[in-house]
Amino acid sequence: MLRYRVTGRAPQTADTTTLVLEPLERAAPRFRAGQFMMLYSFGVGEVAISISGNPAVDGTILEHTIRAVGAVSRALADTPIGGVIGVRGPFGIGWDVESATGRDLVIIGGGVGLAPLRSVVLAVLAARDAYRRVIVLTGARTPADILFRRDQDRWEFAEHIELHRTVDHPTSDWTGSVGFVTDPIDQLELDPGNSTAFLCGPEPMMRFCAQALLRRGVAATDIRVSVERNMQCGIGRCGHCQLGPLLLCRDGPVVDYGVAGPLLAAREL
Repeated sequence: MLRYRVTGRAPQTADTTTLVLEPLERAAPRFRAGQFMMLYSFGVGEVAISISGNPAVDGTILEHTIRAVGAVSRALADTPIGGVIGVRGPFGIGWDVESATGRDLVIIGGGVGLAPLRSVVLAVLAARDAYRRVIVLTGARTPADILFRRDQDRWEFAEHIELHRTVDHPTSDWTGSVGFVTDPIDQLELDPGNSTAFLCGPEPMMRFCAQALLRRGVAATDIRVSVERNMQCGIGRCGHCQLGPLLLCRDGPVVDYGVAGPLLAAREL
């Protein structure tokens, strides 16, 4: 386990915070977009957290966007600047953005699922000429739950990204779209045979988005989803993250929908 110091904190929502981590001694191996780290809060415990930073910049610096939903994630999210966190990884299969070179990209994030997709957008922007259209769909429950608001504000007015933002429950001052993140898919002009989609969010949202893309003609093997279970070891030994034949810390978390679809459709799997 490596020790990293918190050098930056950026509150995203009432219960979600992005931490910037820098190594105290040796740095972890360079990560790929879509991979995760096992983060350890000393004296509390360890949990798997996706990397939300830019894989194209200094690989020694990590960014993790953490939603405080349990004792460990709450302790991690509350770590002050100067505090020390244990880090193992990176683990898992990433989004493999490079394999989509020359294609249109459809990036769909629901809620905190936008965190691991931020690394995709940042990686694509760092090599923008390698891709055709870049379409980003983001959804949040309310305007107060929008992640990476500053990033999204920049993406909204960038000429090289098409951003569609929706919220389920608007406030009186919300002027954007209202509805589910799946809603804009039917209105998109798509080249389905030359499109790769990246999906992350609650499993029902990913299923509905994948089904909408399938109806538009996008192949299941061109739809990539990030699937999570209870990851405890990170190396495919403990079995807690099993989904059918997959151990998601080893065979995922990114899986193409041709494989993931039937597994996600099975009840209680």
